[in-house]
Amino acid sequence: MSSSKESEGSGPTAGYLVWRLSTKVRVAVDRAMAPLGLTHAKYALAASLYGMQRGGERPSQRRLADHTGLEPLYVSKLARALEGDGLLERTRDPQDPRAVQLALTERGQEATRRAIEVVQELMAGWLEPLGGPDSPRTREFTATLMTLLDTPLAPRTAPDPSATRLTEEQS
Repeated sequence: MSSSKESEGSGPTAGYLVWRLSTKVRVAVDRAMAPLGLTHAKYALAASLYGMQRGGERPSQRRLADHTGLEPLYVSKLARALEGDGLLERTRDPQDPRAVQLALTERGQEATRRAIEVVQELMAGWLEPLGGPDSPRTREFTATLMTLLDTPLAPRTAPDPSATRLTEEQS
């Protein structure tokens, strides 16, 4: 988890900071969504679906998984939960009976609109140290994040099988 440079005191690694930032945002959004009966994951799915629907699309679960970067099985689980909450409807695709299409219900659209407003306000406050959501620093930060997201994350070399287990000292 930590590099030798980190243990020498040069500071946290980029990977560690990304993990901490991701965790911080997820926890903050979870807390902000709780009064609306949503979690961060349900919000991410509903907000993505909301945007796709506004663009005239009624995506399949697979298409929504590709759009969000979430695993198809996780999208299916979240879609079922949102359906159980009355916020989403799942129907068979008339073109492909194996596929399931997703759409927010009217109640789901309204809840998602409110949730988007809450998250936008939360993010505006969070991005204030960079000059706010529309600042040059925020645009640069967003571009950097997009570059990293577009880069495949795979080991450069095959891992050493003898190094796959952490010792008690390392954990």
